Amino acid sequence: MRALRYWFDSNLQQHDNYAEQAGIDWLRIIPFIGLHLGCLAVFWVGVSTVAVAIAVGLYLLRMFAITAFYHRYFAHKSFKTSRPVQFLFAFIGASATQRGPLWWAAHHRQHHRHADQHRDPHSPKQGFIWSHMGWFLSRKHFRADLSLVPELTRFPELRWLDRFDIAVPVLLAVILYMTGEGLAAWQPALNTSGWQLVTWGYFISTVVLIHATLLINSLAHRIGSRRYQTQDDSRNNFWLALLTLGEGWHNNHHYHAASARQGFYWWEIDISYYLLWCMQKLGLIWDVRSISKQKRDARAFRRESVQ
Repeated sequence: MRALRYWFDSNLQQHDNYAEQAGIDWLRIIPFIGLHLGCLAVFWVGVSTVAVAIAVGLYLLRMFAITAFYHRYFAHKSFKTSRPVQFLFAFIGASATQRGPLWWAAHHRQHHRHADQHRDPHSPKQGFIWSHMGWFLSRKHFRADLSLVPELTRFPELRWLDRFDIAVPVLLAVILYMTGEGLAAWQPALNTSGWQLVTWGYFISTVVLIHATLLINSLAHRIGSRRYQTQDDSRNNFWLALLTLGEGWHNNHHYHAASARQGFYWWEIDISYYLLWCMQKLGLIWDVRSISKQKRDARAFRRESVQ
């Protein structure tokens, strides 16, 4: 623990207001450290096709819940939906162990108000480690300014998910354990177990999911191309877009944040938007916001690549 604290502190001291912002709350981040240590259980539980398939499936499902609903719906109001669908995807998103939807949306709105400025919660200008994970491990950002999400606080079920943000991840782990034990008893040929599914389906899948999401904060403002001259350092990155189902078109997003589609052109793969399009056709969402062709093309193709 002492070595880990020294590593965090030495990296976070890159920005000027370290004393104010980088007060890491070590007691509260023990579960975050434990989440990573849990991945080491793979050396004892082994691997199976079922476990890997469940890990990948849960990664994709929860990434969609984060990108399409936590981000585009809760933070940016890019479309409308019913209260049951809203809660369903808030619930799935909560299982990603990225706190509740109100906390997530409030911090993201703060980011857009002050992108790459002093009050941005996670600007890379304050150091890579800070922008990637130091910011949400700090005391300063443990609580969210809910005045930034007034239209969401009126839903008691969303407030519950925020208050008891650990409940859904624990439930997911329990379900995985019970499923694994059931398969071990009824289908032993699958070579799986309760702890194997917990290790792959929760620990490994969740850690990869968390860091893939955080790469948008830490890398998508550093590496990639700039089509639009926004007042921040946001960049488009094809590989991050694949990893996050479309979030890597970050310069596009900062240019027109309200759009449910972040891959503005046909060659910009945006899987979350494709799924939202399907949901729209099924009547599950409506009033999907996009960018006009005039605005999209107004300043397009002014590209600056930075590596």
